[in-house]
Amino acid sequence: MATSPTQHLGDVEKGGTGDGGQDVAMKNATTSGSELHSAPSSPPSKMQAYIDRIEQFAGIEARGIRRVETHEKHRVGRMGYVQIVLLWVSINLAANNITLGMLGPSLFGLSFIDASLCATFGATLGSLPTAYTATWGPVSGNRTMIFARYTMGWWPSKLIALLNLIVLLGYCLIDCVVAGQILSAVSTGGNMSVVVVAVITWVVTTFGISIFHLYERYAFLPQVIVLCILFGTAGKYFDTTTATQGDSRTIAGSRLSFFSICLSAAITYAGGAADYFVYYPETTPPWIVFTCSMIGLTLSFTFALVLGAGLASGTVTKPEWESAYGVSQGALIVVGYGPLGGFGKFCSVVVALGLIANLIAPTYSSGVDFQILGRYAAKIPRLIWNTFGVIIYTVCALAGRNSLSAIFTNFLALMGYWVAIWIAITLEEQLIFRRRRGYDWNAWNDRSKLPLGIAALVAFLIGWVGAILCMAQAWYTGPIARSVGEHGADVSDLSLEFSSILADLSHSDG
Repeated sequence: MATSPTQHLGDVEKGGTGDGGQDVAMKNATTSGSELHSAPSSPPSKMQAYIDRIEQFAGIEARGIRRVETHEKHRVGRMGYVQIVLLWVSINLAANNITLGMLGPSLFGLSFIDASLCATFGATLGSLPTAYTATWGPVSGNRTMIFARYTMGWWPSKLIALLNLIVLLGYCLIDCVVAGQILSAVSTGGNMSVVVVAVITWVVTTFGISIFHLYERYAFLPQVIVLCILFGTAGKYFDTTTATQGDSRTIAGSRLSFFSICLSAAITYAGGAADYFVYYPETTPPWIVFTCSMIGLTLSFTFALVLGAGLASGTVTKPEWESAYGVSQGALIVVGYGPLGGFGKFCSVVVALGLIANLIAPTYSSGVDFQILGRYAAKIPRLIWNTFGVIIYTVCALAGRNSLSAIFTNFLALMGYWVAIWIAITLEEQLIFRRRRGYDWNAWNDRSKLPLGIAALVAFLIGWVGAILCMAQAWYTGPIARSVGEHGADVSDLSLEFSSILADLSHSDG
């Protein structure tokens, strides 16, 4: 097993171990059975052994879904906690979230104030589950989708992993599309720019967690600079006076729909959040991981979404901005730097390259999640799955460069539904059914010691019934969603938790 690349996470491993102070449920989870069982795992394939030797020599992380044992974890000092904040800021202070913020005024007809408030509160609520799942990494040493085996069961968890792969690769597709739009607005060659961004992402994620953390520690710096410049040059053109369009019911529906999309953008990170902290020691206090994650997530989401809402609001009063938005959302970002001339184009390029930081996290997690789909998939090394994922979303991005708005409105909200259901089931599992007996983390790959997941699967499907009743998509509007305003309102994310809780009342060890 190659561990050399993860022996150093920069400041993450410096200093003493984290202090105690874990909550009762998670503390029980770390101690229950963890020293009593040794889960069987299939021996590595010849290909895996060969790749491990190459990765050890090259300094690449070889580990895939294998659990990080206690003795393999690293020391974490105060900078390790700061790293959590910086990681989430680097990931989300990106142009894809700026273009998402544009949908408030441009698609839903919201005022700048309404769009900013809906975006801020939606992203904050959606960040709560992501910060919660991030706490699983240190305490369990398992990847996020491996943790799903403890709540959904061995077979149903494969469905969760498959849905999560769709989310991860879908986000990567969006990032590549936005990067291509921005660079095409600066100069010709948008297709090549998509490939360049994807290749850089592939290099970072192939080397693994050490380079991942190193890159994310500093990636936010140029983004903060160039986005503050964008605020300065474009902010005076933000339209803060035009009111939200429509009657009171339509306005309520538009607010709820945009709120739901922003919530979905944040909550979908929950499917991979634990992956990035599995090398943190078990003694890392969950409340610190949660708090640092919330700080990083809410700050970065709010900054980017409000900036996007402001740019879109300016299209009402500035014809050149409206024309640019007619070309693409990325072109609107570029025209916002217009007064700066050549320097503005340089800033636009920096914004486009900043999407690499947003690409790295889902690309890294997808390489792990492919291995969860089956016994044979687990034998294929992470770096091969990583490469496969990059090829998939790069090809799709080249084909769908002109459909960003449709991808956002149809893909993001739809993918947020299952995450909300799964989080509700997981919370009940931990806080009610496993509060006293905890988890046997060493049983992560032992089907006989994991639940069948029948009750969880039933709860998951019932949650989808609630989603269907409450969703509002371009191709379908549920009866409940249809009752709100002229165009309906997507309220699925607000109803799914209730649906799952009702279904889980009968949950037991199944």
